Amino acid sequence: MSELSPFAPEPDDEKERQEDALGLPHAGDSGTSGTSGSPGSGAPGSGAPGRSSSGAKGTPSAPGAREGSAGSGSDDPGHPGHPGGSTPPWSTPDGLAPVAPGGSGAGASDDSGRSGGGGTGGTGSGEASEPGRSPRIPLPRASVEDSGVPLPDPPEAAPLVLEHRVLKALLGAWALAACSPEETAAVEDHLGTCGTCAEEALRLREAVGLLQRPESLDLDPALRTRVLASCLERRPPRIPVPAWATAYDAETARLDALLQDFGKSEWHAPVRLRWFDDRETSTRRTTVAGVIAHLLAVDGLVARALGLADPLGDAAGTPGPGTPAERTEAYWRASHFPLTRTVRAPWREQSHALVRTVSFTGGTAGGLTVPYGDFELPLRDAMTDRAFECWVHAEDIAEAVDYPYEAPSGRHLNAMIDLAARTLPAALADRRRAGLASPGPERHLVPAGRPGRTLRLEIEGTGGGEWLIPLDSPAAVGSAAHEVAHVALDDVEFCHLAAGRLAPEEAAVGQMGDREAIRDVLYAAASLSRL
Repeated sequence: MSELSPFAPEPDDEKERQEDALGLPHAGDSGTSGTSGSPGSGAPGSGAPGRSSSGAKGTPSAPGAREGSAGSGSDDPGHPGHPGGSTPPWSTPDGLAPVAPGGSGAGASDDSGRSGGGGTGGTGSGEASEPGRSPRIPLPRASVEDSGVPLPDPPEAAPLVLEHRVLKALLGAWALAACSPEETAAVEDHLGTCGTCAEEALRLREAVGLLQRPESLDLDPALRTRVLASCLERRPPRIPVPAWATAYDAETARLDALLQDFGKSEWHAPVRLRWFDDRETSTRRTTVAGVIAHLLAVDGLVARALGLADPLGDAAGTPGPGTPAERTEAYWRASHFPLTRTVRAPWREQSHALVRTVSFTGGTAGGLTVPYGDFELPLRDAMTDRAFECWVHAEDIAEAVDYPYEAPSGRHLNAMIDLAARTLPAALADRRRAGLASPGPERHLVPAGRPGRTLRLEIEGTGGGEWLIPLDSPAAVGSAAHEVAHVALDDVEFCHLAAGRLAPEEAAVGQMGDREAIRDVLYAAASLSRL
């Protein structure tokens, strides 16, 4: 075995270094640790080399001999205190020395003046002055909660004493539940003794309840009709509005109220107009201002029939009144700049002029014909048609600005559904001539005014009712005895179908009887829509 270098670790050095770092006594040491000693002193008869007071391996007494220390730096490359030494796996994190078991007595100093390592009898607190050695951390103390001793009750806070004027000023905050717990207790104690403040607090609480209403603050759409009906019962107007024009009067007023508070951004909000074109749904993109311009242009057909000024003037581009789509496109083209909120004023003035003019006629102008380009309608039906389109486009506008909009009153809905039901036989005949509807299992020739195959159209809701739709000819008469099919729809859903907002195959209908006849009627209802 080769001779060991004075600085090379001996075979048992690894175990001893671990014991030194943990502050444990070596097997050959005496029971007393922390006492001063000289290098070279050892236990008699143990055969072990002498050890210093810190428990490190000593070298023979000679000039230049070095003392080892468990916590001090060492030239031993394998020693944990050496700058190049590796950190052993049993070292503690962050360079903290492990705490040795035992008491808290301080270690004694050796002959070199350095503090001795703490043994079983101390924690080695004197090592704090030694370079390279971190102070040892004491054991944690047990918390009060873990000791089993009940915690003392917190002291009760003294009640808040406030002057009467301060308590009265706090009533508003108390009604809004904005006071602190102490202020709330003080106010409520005061309300039990002060009647004036109690009455004021009750009124404030009721006012807060009005500010937090769970239901919508929007007015009932039928409120205007009820108020006007009540007023007219007490004092009839000198110039009443004809019954067939009241729906148009009500719907234009509702749309005007919706537009009243629109800002610039709302007027330019995108709107997609929809209608059913023979076999599928067609769309056209515009803005809120563009929709009002569309209503203004088509209402001009009624204005022309009544002798009023045409809003298009010479912009129509055709010698006749033109179709609703042609008039709308002409008005949009005539506007060289994007339409703005300025279009509201002429539309509003025209709607008032129409209602005023039909009222002055005393209702006798209801049979006047209004040309729509490729078809005609009596004035009374044209006013209902304009009311229907005003409501449908008002829903389009409300959807574009994310605002709720209610359906018309039941009486007005019934008038709109009745017009659509009376128009269905002609629309069904047009689709049959165009090859878009089936002629039926066998051709039925029915003389004019005679009953033929009939479909019962049942509409549910406040605007509902029942209509018998002749299937063979527009001139035939619907008869319950010749009923071949029965269809049931909701009133608003049927209106959306007739307006092109609902595809025929998507309509939730209750149906019974001839499926082919039912399909033809649903598609004919959708074909009533237009731009």
